[in-house]
Amino acid sequence: MTMISGAEPLAPAATLSTVLRAQAARRPDDRAYGFLRDGEELTETLTYAELDAAATARAASFTALGLSGGSAVLLHPTGPEFVRALYGCVRAGVSCAPTPVPDGRKALARLRRIADDAGASAVLTTGAVKRDLEERFAGLPELDGIAIVDTESMPPADPRRLSEPAPDDVALLQYTSGSTGAPKGVMVTHANFLANVTETERSFPVGDDGVVVSWLPLFHDMGLLLTVVFPLCAGVPAYLMPPDAFVRRPARWLEAISRFRGTHAAAPSFAYELCVRTAAEGRVDPALDLSSWRAAINGAEPVRWHVVRAFAETFAPFGLPRTAPCPGYGLAENTLKATANPPHLPPSALWVSADALLSGRVEILDEDDPAAKPLVGSGVTTGSTRVEIVDPGTMAACPPGRVGEIWIHGPCVAAGYLGRPAETAETFLARLSGEAEERAYLRTGDLGFVHDGELYVAGRLKDVIIRKGRNHYPQDIELTAESAHPGLRPNCAAAFSVDDGEHERLVVVVEADGRVLRSTRPDVLRERIGEAIREEHRLRADEVLLVRRGLLPRTTSGKVRRRACRAGYLNGELKAAHFVTAD
Repeated sequence: MTMISGAEPLAPAATLSTVLRAQAARRPDDRAYGFLRDGEELTETLTYAELDAAATARAASFTALGLSGGSAVLLHPTGPEFVRALYGCVRAGVSCAPTPVPDGRKALARLRRIADDAGASAVLTTGAVKRDLEERFAGLPELDGIAIVDTESMPPADPRRLSEPAPDDVALLQYTSGSTGAPKGVMVTHANFLANVTETERSFPVGDDGVVVSWLPLFHDMGLLLTVVFPLCAGVPAYLMPPDAFVRRPARWLEAISRFRGTHAAAPSFAYELCVRTAAEGRVDPALDLSSWRAAINGAEPVRWHVVRAFAETFAPFGLPRTAPCPGYGLAENTLKATANPPHLPPSALWVSADALLSGRVEILDEDDPAAKPLVGSGVTTGSTRVEIVDPGTMAACPPGRVGEIWIHGPCVAAGYLGRPAETAETFLARLSGEAEERAYLRTGDLGFVHDGELYVAGRLKDVIIRKGRNHYPQDIELTAESAHPGLRPNCAAAFSVDDGEHERLVVVVEADGRVLRSTRPDVLRERIGEAIREEHRLRADEVLLVRRGLLPRTTSGKVRRRACRAGYLNGELKAAHFVTAD
């Protein structure tokens, strides 16, 4: 049962709609959300009562437009209207697909593919975004035949026509990035959301003084659940800023946590690394106070030990508790969180033999062993979620000390992919060989193992690079490439193999900008990256391709999409930039 902070457990038939209604009844004038439009000033707020009234009004209008029982694309930037429209969809029984506002023709094409796949009859957005779309993309076929609805200025309708959604109704279509250009909609039900909220609260207890502070994009699963749904269910305020505000000046996030006494804040690994760099460059206020931060949730794949350690050490003088860093593991197909580091313990790491790991064995070494590779513990399960490590060939559970595919069973596993029965059966309905009890498991496609009850993620099943009979995880090669020059940024590289018909070739694509190349010529930088890969991995990169910053395909959370990079390389879309540098 889902808990509302300070209240009795909700009934098993609870939905996101009933949760909002209960919060509005219990704490009508309490602040639910605050919005920092520029990342600094508190520009707008929403109380529970205001949100409940706004959601009801929008739900009535959506129903009058004929959207109830169907689907719609939710195209709102970070701000109060995203939250109002989201809960309006929830109350009206509209399965919404949150999507980033397109910044160009390619993003517009993806938006249309999502709308078509979802069967959406409308794109819901703000008046400003609607005007911008109609001005910039006027006459383009991607906008043909689909209504663009300004959710801020819909005519009022009678709310008495509304009917309550059921727990098993689809509340959200969370679209994956789609490496082939065909994004898949994960069907997340009300019951999935509330089960994941319950397990998240067990992993990261909120308490009566809880405060969430975030810059995460709200259309992404981590941003949506941890910074919109989770705080509402827990009855604590969330302070939200646009992602660009953080990217332009990472210290804004830390300053907001200090100012609003944030207790919970989540981000991918690269964000913590940017904060460390910001501090190293002297761009952090000495008066910063992070003593309130209880859960610095790190959900990126992979979580880097050197980043976890550097972040903890860098911000300890600013009051950051040693137990605050909370690595975890999750994915959209499980609504979000699957495992998390216990909140009362500092994060853990194992130093393992890289060679043994690549052959599927777990061999633990001393930290100072030159052959040792650190892996960060992703924590444990809570509630009814169960994780199994499975041999992907035999579908049998792996014995202790073996690496296998991570499978998940539990109430957070989503209902499948919209309109894709074959892929749903393959991914969401896997059966464990030899298990007496019939259970359906989610196949994550990730590799890992369990040690002392804790999950360690080792890499991706389909992204493993095999050279001369040895397996190499691409994230290890990418980290080496990024570290080859001090001016390269985290999450700026993609490593993958291509088959030229005779043998596998290793290609490493690295983003670079003029600032980096003012100090190092492109040919020298390529050689430096290649040499680092040879020394670190005993592996030759057949091609190191330098592209301009921002060209690597990424997920909505900013992670590089390796398979999309590979496809772009093979079809000629991803080409070397012609950098002009001064001698």
